[in-house]
Amino acid sequence: MRSKPTSKLRPGLYIVATPIGNMDDITLRALDVLSSVDRIACEDTRHTRRLLERHGIEARLLPYHEHNAEHMRPAIMARLAHGETLALVSDAGTPLISDPGFKLVRKAIASGIYVTALPGPSAALMALTLSGLPSDKFMYAGFLPPKTTARRKALGELAAIDATLILFESPRRLAASLADMADTLGQRDIAVAREMTKLHEEFVRGDLAALAAHYGEISAPKGEVVIIVGPPLSSAADLSDEDIETRLVELLQTASVRDAASQLAAETGLARRDLYARAVRINGEKA
Repeated sequence: MRSKPTSKLRPGLYIVATPIGNMDDITLRALDVLSSVDRIACEDTRHTRRLLERHGIEARLLPYHEHNAEHMRPAIMARLAHGETLALVSDAGTPLISDPGFKLVRKAIASGIYVTALPGPSAALMALTLSGLPSDKFMYAGFLPPKTTARRKALGELAAIDATLILFESPRRLAASLADMADTLGQRDIAVAREMTKLHEEFVRGDLAALAAHYGEISAPKGEVVIIVGPPLSSAADLSDEDIETRLVELLQTASVRDAASQLAAETGLARRDLYARAVRINGEKA
């Protein structure tokens, strides 16, 4: 078994990043902290125990996940208030990214408890750095809604953001989500990352329409998926009247006049009222 370090940890909450696939992707400091704390709060005790056993660590585990967080948070806070050392881990990667950990951290900070973090693996950042897309400005948008209407609405709100988007998605919804992105976000560069750091790691890069068509023709892939969507390829200042007309015609093939105008307004930042008037005219000419 791994021997504990001689230095005693300061009482408080330790946010510890864990591997996203390959169990060797963990820092020496993380192993020292996990072997030293009084308890480890984790999403799935079975999953975390396998990681600890891989590195020869014995520890007392507390389940802390979205289904029991409201019940467990006061108990964890009570332990911290009595001077315990407690590590917070997720099933994979950096805690607080798409898990309830931020509420515990916020509560601990508000209560004056010492909180620190041990940096490490992150699926979102690994996918971004390997995507080949701009990384100077990016936005992590989490999981899209599972239903089409809500998903397209969420994408419409993201369309005008001049930054690379990072999204998580279920493999079985990947094709539908990419199709909605192609309709909603317009022409974009994109990368789809799957099973990162694992044996069957895969990156597929290309333009959004092509990848939407590709995944629409094959069966749902297996494993964890991260989607990286490049920023809008052109700003409103770069668009000619002809560009605007062309995009409106494209949108009107599948959307109402109102929705087409709203979508292009989100994509470009142009006034929705002006785009609506153009869409009405184009729609009238088509009739």
